[in-house]
Amino acid sequence: MGAKKQDGDRAKDARWEDVRIFLASHRYKSLGAAATRLGLDTSTVSRRLTAFEASLGVRLFERTREGLLPTRAAENVLPAAEAMEAAHGRLTRDASDLEAEAEGVVRVSVAPGMADAFVAPALVRLRAKHPRIEIELDASIRPLDLTRHEADLALRSTRPHGAELVITKLGTAPWIAAAASSRVKRLGPLGSWTDAPWIAWDRDLASFPPARWLAQHVPKAEIALRTSQFTSQLAAAESGLGMALVPVPYLRVRRLRAVLYDDALAPSAALWPRDDLWLVGHRALRDVPRVAAVWSFFAEEMRRIAQET
Repeated sequence: MGAKKQDGDRAKDARWEDVRIFLASHRYKSLGAAATRLGLDTSTVSRRLTAFEASLGVRLFERTREGLLPTRAAENVLPAAEAMEAAHGRLTRDASDLEAEAEGVVRVSVAPGMADAFVAPALVRLRAKHPRIEIELDASIRPLDLTRHEADLALRSTRPHGAELVITKLGTAPWIAAAASSRVKRLGPLGSWTDAPWIAWDRDLASFPPARWLAQHVPKAEIALRTSQFTSQLAAAESGLGMALVPVPYLRVRRLRAVLYDDALAPSAALWPRDDLWLVGHRALRDVPRVAAVWSFFAEEMRRIAQET
């Protein structure tokens, strides 16, 4: 091999201190802010960052008047740098230091209904424990792909698969027929599932287990509303519009009550769907302090909710 280093050799020369400066620069998008966080002067951070770029043979940041703008190369380097941070942490830090060290952005993917009912309200407690963590919450219907680093963590009702993923089950919750308290009181025990109108899933989610239950057991139901927006279903049920199938934990955070029914309906009620809840992360990021802190928080928070069901 000649005097000129190849890319792989440059990467092997990366030192932890250089990686630490890169991570602080990426997180704070400012040489001055990174220097303050690291206890260094700005000129030292700038010089070391430039040397790190030279050792890798790529430009990691564009220096602008507004601060540091990460390049595509920086985004490519970031997962490996965070994996190095995690490995360094395992060597030098015990669990009690995790809260003091965890900082940076954690992107969390979760379904809209769960985001509104459980995740967003819990963030005040997360912030109290980890004030330097910033959450980016994606509550879109489309699940983000963790293997492509579209998110750092996800809460899922179906178990994903992939060798790059680390997965843990947090609990299981049944869906039940629920309605506004006033409607439940007015109806009394149901003799038939058609005794009241239903709030149902739209046709794009006809294969969703709650939608399949309704189609199978109440095929002639009067439908007051069809929508695939779960939060809209909950709001409509709270208003007294009709009954809906709702996971049990939502009854504690929305103004809904379980519908009463006669023994004749018990066999079909026993077939109500059940949802598992999975916490999912990327294996390479699992021990990065910011991700590990959020992982531990949501594992404890959502298990507590599941146990109260």
